[in-house]
Amino acid sequence: MRMNHTLLATFVITVLGATVAAQSAFADSNESINTSNVMVSHGVASGDVSSDSAVIWSRANAESTMHVLLKGNKGAVHQRLRVSAEDDFAGKLLLTDLKPDTEYSYSVWFSAAEHDGGRMNAVDGRFRTAPKADKAKAVSFAWAGDVAGQNTCRDAHEGFPAFKAINAMQLDFFIGLGDMIYADGTCEATGRYGNAQVAGDFEQAADMPNYWAHWKYNRADNGYRQLLASMPYYAIWDDHEVVNDFGPLHDTRDTAPYTPGDHLLPKGLAAFMDYNPVAESSQTPKRLYRSVKWGKNMEMFIIDTRQYRDANFAADSEAQPKTMLGREQLVWLKDALKKSDATWKIIASSVPMSIPTGSSGPRGRDGWANYQQEGGFEYELTDILRFMQQNGMQNVVFLTTDVHFAEGFQYVPFADAPDFKVYEFVSGPFNAGVFPNRAFDTSLNAERLFFFGAESSSDVTSWEQAKSWFNYGAIKIDEEGELTASINDVNGDAVYEISLQAK
Repeated sequence: MRMNHTLLATFVITVLGATVAAQSAFADSNESINTSNVMVSHGVASGDVSSDSAVIWSRANAESTMHVLLKGNKGAVHQRLRVSAEDDFAGKLLLTDLKPDTEYSYSVWFSAAEHDGGRMNAVDGRFRTAPKADKAKAVSFAWAGDVAGQNTCRDAHEGFPAFKAINAMQLDFFIGLGDMIYADGTCEATGRYGNAQVAGDFEQAADMPNYWAHWKYNRADNGYRQLLASMPYYAIWDDHEVVNDFGPLHDTRDTAPYTPGDHLLPKGLAAFMDYNPVAESSQTPKRLYRSVKWGKNMEMFIIDTRQYRDANFAADSEAQPKTMLGREQLVWLKDALKKSDATWKIIASSVPMSIPTGSSGPRGRDGWANYQQEGGFEYELTDILRFMQQNGMQNVVFLTTDVHFAEGFQYVPFADAPDFKVYEFVSGPFNAGVFPNRAFDTSLNAERLFFFGAESSSDVTSWEQAKSWFNYGAIKIDEEGELTASINDVNGDAVYEISLQAK
């Protein structure tokens, strides 16, 4: 992770201050605001972990002081941060000067006053820092998206069942790759597939209280909390963290509960920052794109496909290519890729490369692929791939979600460079509606490697049937640099697996 560090003592903890004012204070109906009984309300998380830094996140049930006790190989450090209603009582701390490839544990608790409160109701977590950039070490991680969409929410008995499978794995980290809430949806007592659910105390989010409420609902799941407390979490958003298929030029809605002309992106982004352990910098406020180097064998490039995009409905052409990433992010990505000496370059993109998403009508395509129309963002993607090819890059893998089925592709995008190959592995849904679609764009000379999904969405009518299609992706890279990618079902069993030798 490329972050500016202040080198002080063995551990330095920098407060990531609040940057967005809430429209109103909000507390769950089952939360007490009695400051003599403050506690951790929605678990703890570590995120944006690098070889020498990490972010610790938590939330209280009232205005209070957040305490973080970090324990490592050279003692412990206790730091504090005041949390308030303007960030929904959520706080995060940036820890720097950590040691590479080192196991750390931490405790978080809240007190009404500045004193330590006797460590009442402390919640523990742990993480391991990344190896040194030049050290070849095995790495294992998982990714997923599409959580609690289309009224397919927390089952009354099982919660989000796929978290149990992930928590049974030995992973270095997890990527929440977008649509980790559905702010434009609701969760009813009876789910889409007829099962009893935990009902959500929210409506479609048009204000900060409802955006926060969606995050709290998902984070109340025990399996989700266990994951966040036990491994580093890298968060990025897709459309449903705000509203379906949004971008800065189409983030308003005209029907209730929305206010015509009211932009939703700032609200959704503020809530995302409040509830995710993303490192923030005053020099680059609200920047979500970043990279992390995990030893010699892997560097991951997390891109923001939402905040800077042109309008979905605009035409995309070779003469006037659209941008999904925006000029600054595109320059950053190319520069970071060119500088990287990692064996494998992993691109975490919330939207897929060749599977058509969005609309074939006037609203336009939402993903990279144009697919039989002028919309989409295909020319920018082609430019990125050509840049990789011209700079001699090999061993490139895109990880994507968004489409509610799993699929894999091999691309040989350029006829004049048949040895340049790129892979894409698509996972989903993790716990949402099942919507299979076998169509894909062939512009990049895509070869389908596998498909995991129902024959049609109408074939899925029960919770048990829907669960059988829930899935997530996993990557293992061994010390010698061999990469194994798999798509795992709700029980953790691999439904597809491929091993790739590094070139």
